[in-house]
Order: sequence, then C-alpha cells, then structure tokens
Amino acid sequence: MFGIQPEFDLRWGDTLYGAIRYDDKRKSLRDIIRKTYFHGLDLVPGNLELMEFEHETPSMLSSPQRADGGMFFERVGHALASVQEDYDLVVIDCPPQLGYLTLGAVCAATSLLITIHPQMVDVASMSQFLLMASDLMRVVREAGGDLSHDFIRYVVTRHEPHDGPQSQIVALLRSLFGDDVLAASVWKSTAIADAGLTKQSLYELERNSVGRATYDRAYESLDAVHREILGLVHKAWGRAA
Repeated sequence: MFGIQPEFDLRWGDTLYGAIRYDDKRKSLRDIIRKTYFHGLDLVPGNLELMEFEHETPSMLSSPQRADGGMFFERVGHALASVQEDYDLVVIDCPPQLGYLTLGAVCAATSLLITIHPQMVDVASMSQFLLMASDLMRVVREAGGDLSHDFIRYVVTRHEPHDGPQSQIVALLRSLFGDDVLAASVWKSTAIADAGLTKQSLYELERNSVGRATYDRAYESLDAVHREILGLVHKAWGRAA
C-alpha cells in the first residue's frame, strides 16, 4: 500500500531491526525511514528480518553486560524518541504474537488499539492472548518498563452488522468492556477486500469499481472509526477536535 514490497525492495538493515539491533551495525532510525506517496506519511518497513531480534534477545538477556540502547523492551521507544519531534503520530502495527518486539512496542506506545473479530473462537483466543500478555507485562513492569497509556480501546473489525451471532457477540463485548470498545466498527466489505487485491487503500479505490453503495458503506465505516480514534488522540493531547 505504501509503494514498497518488503520481501523484495529492502536490503539487510532496512527495517526497524536496523535501529534496535544489539551490535555495532545499529543505524539511526532517521536513516531507515522512507517517504511514501501519501503526503505527510512516512514508513519504517518490516519483514522477516525482524525475527533476528527475537533470536538475539535471549542471548543478550543471559549476558552479564548491558547492551547499548537499553533493555529489549526499551529499544523501540529509544529509536522512536530520536525522531519524535518530526511527527505528530506514530502507528506501530504489531503481529498477534507475544514476542520481545511486541513487548517493546507496547512499552513504546502511549495508547493501544486491540482489534477483535466478533466470532466466538476469535474472542476466546483474544482472551487467552490478553491473559498471557498481562503476565508478561507484569514482569516487564517489575524490570522497569513503562506501561502507562493514555487510552486502551478495542476495535471491532470485519464486522457484519446484520449477522445475528456477530451482533450478540458485539453486544456481549460492549456489556463487558463498556466504553473501552469503540462505538464505531470496521465493517467487512468487498470494497476493502478489492482494494487489498491491488495493494491499495480504500481511499485510492475507484468508487465505481465496486459499486457506489458498497464503497460508501465501507468508507463511512472506516471514517467513523478514524474520527473516534482521532477524538481520543485530541483528548490525550489536551486539545479540542
């Protein structure tokens, strides 16, 4: 979506790993950031190279010497701090796994968005994931990790609002978590799927290519979610929307 194919266009060290690695080949994050064809939106790419961080961290933890750049849960935050004056927002997209890199991202973040697909199996899986995450966060906090966040919200995604079982699960989530679930949800839509096939965002897709009604419903769904998140950001900044 950003004009980069991470499997083919990147050399070794061109991902976030290049800025958080433990050896003397570590680079400044500023040297890794790439411009995209969206005005004002820059990118720090990622690919399978990031797994090197997962492989190297255990040996560093067992080493008697403290690595330059901080503990594993501090390194993403330290890298981002070097460029934080250049940006209003940094969005970190994490895989659904509890690795060292994800823990580092959670410590670096000032807010968290947790996506939920409203199917019972997915909700049960998320519950187990969060229980494990809670245990790991406790260990990180005891080691000095910063886990203070301005807000934590659940985002219902791939939502089919006319599906009865899904509606029941969304109602259950809202009864359990209240306002911690965003009021808006991301609807499942062929418009979003079609955009992904051509490596585009919905906002680049031709409205007539999927039907105006389909496109408009998807657009309104995403826009409502974005507005709600932006309102939370403005509140954290202490500004009016």
